[in-house]
Amino acid sequence: MDFTGKTVVVTGGSSGIGRATVHAFAKAGGNVYFGDINEKGADETIAQAKGLPGKVAFRKLDLEKAASITEFAKALHDQGGKADVVANVAGWDVGEPFVKNTPEFMDKVIAINLMGCIRVTRAFLDPMIEAQSGAIVNVSSDAGRVGSSGETVYSGAKGGIIGFTKSLAREMARYQIRANVIAPGPTDTPLFRAQPEKLQAALIRAIPLRRLAQPAEIADGIMFFASDRARYITGQVLSVSGGLTMV
Repeated sequence: MDFTGKTVVVTGGSSGIGRATVHAFAKAGGNVYFGDINEKGADETIAQAKGLPGKVAFRKLDLEKAASITEFAKALHDQGGKADVVANVAGWDVGEPFVKNTPEFMDKVIAINLMGCIRVTRAFLDPMIEAQSGAIVNVSSDAGRVGSSGETVYSGAKGGIIGFTKSLAREMARYQIRANVIAPGPTDTPLFRAQPEKLQAALIRAIPLRRLAQPAEIADGIMFFASDRARYITGQVLSVSGGLTMV
């Protein structure tokens, strides 16, 4: 897949799937503009991207703050840039029973996982509509398709991404803008490793292929939906989960 000359926006690029996505697009020649709240991790992402064909640029992004999202998009547009691809990868959760979730915790999960995705998409959309082209790839989760114990609010937020993306795909088709969803299963990321060990072990046992996904394997799916190979695909959900979810 070749993204030479394309501008690719990625959220959550400081670690895990987001970092792998930044590197995958840059390796394919894309010029990647990524955001994350983790500035130290962003430095590591940039350092690891040295020598790749595409350019990599970073701006701090706090998905809990609408103004931060607006500024993130404005910084690209003010330089005459336009997103050819928007990949909403950022996510956050801590596994615990729903009855132990505080209102503050619920608000944070929804703000980062659902509203962040919605707001970032809207912030970059107008120039894409004007250009009559573009691809949006939103990262949900298999938890958003079938539910997951200990991740009730997270599952709801990720399910919201699926509904949002399908509706967006219908509205944007007239502008030749495609929108699709990647739904990872358990993946070897800092977010997964932060979960309770018993939950980690149970999830791995449930995967038919009996291993975690590597972040680069999720990035492959994101790149496919963003590429011309998927030029006639929109409004779809692809699970990349080792067979954990078969729907």
